[in-house]
Amino acid sequence: MKKKHKNKSFWKRIRFKYKLSFYNESTLEQVWSFRLSQLTGIVVILIFAFLLVILTSLFIIMTPVRNYLPGYTDVEVRKEILTNVLKADSLEDIINAQSRYIKNISDVLSGNISPDSIPIIDSITANSNYDIPRGAADSAFIQRFEEEERYNLTELNPNPPQTVKFFYRPVNGVISSAFDVVNNHYGIDLTAAGNANVFSVLDGTVIYTGFDPNYGNVIVIQHNDGFVSFYKHNNMLLKETGEKVREGEAVAVVGNTGKLSTGAHLHFELWHNGSPVNPEEYIVF
Repeated sequence: MKKKHKNKSFWKRIRFKYKLSFYNESTLEQVWSFRLSQLTGIVVILIFAFLLVILTSLFIIMTPVRNYLPGYTDVEVRKEILTNVLKADSLEDIINAQSRYIKNISDVLSGNISPDSIPIIDSITANSNYDIPRGAADSAFIQRFEEEERYNLTELNPNPPQTVKFFYRPVNGVISSAFDVVNNHYGIDLTAAGNANVFSVLDGTVIYTGFDPNYGNVIVIQHNDGFVSFYKHNNMLLKETGEKVREGEAVAVVGNTGKLSTGAHLHFELWHNGSPVNPEEYIVF
């Protein structure tokens, strides 16, 4: 009973309220007063301490003050150094791949090196891609078109290199502008329906995909026996740099891109050993 009495006395004591009053010194008039128990004071102090810890922690975390804490600076510096090293390594790989790519395509187009004698595929990595990223709708569109009209066989020029037997027509269309080296027109223009398939004329490897202000979306394919084909003004490119393609496989979609385009058509160029040749001498249109 005595212990129970003590517990009641303790709770009664800490819950007993004291009145704190403030008086005007001159008039002794009570200005302000409030009641406060020991229990209320303890609760208020604990809440204040908790809020102070929270605010101090947020201040340290959200401001540069954290960099002055022992141990924290080393972790941040190590993380930043690691991130910068990874970025520098990636940039170095990209620069090296682009340098090899530019050198290879320059040598092929100038005829200094045979396309079969250099490992172009190995020197171009997956990062050397200049296409706009594909969305789900683009991927479905590409897959549908790749399955359509894959074989568009035409006869070859009667005097071709002996190792080449067949060329495929790059698009089902009508020639609107012929090959004319004098006027710097190194290919032919083929008028075709918008969104028509553009086919690879031979087996080969894509060595360039990108956008040119004058020629729009361009794809370039390297073939055997020194042949390189160019497909310009496309609406969409279906292949990426470094991919292998088969003859008659869809590689792009006819479009009207670039400043030099006046309508939906394909500008097709065929180069052999670094020099442009007339596609009509090799392909039946």
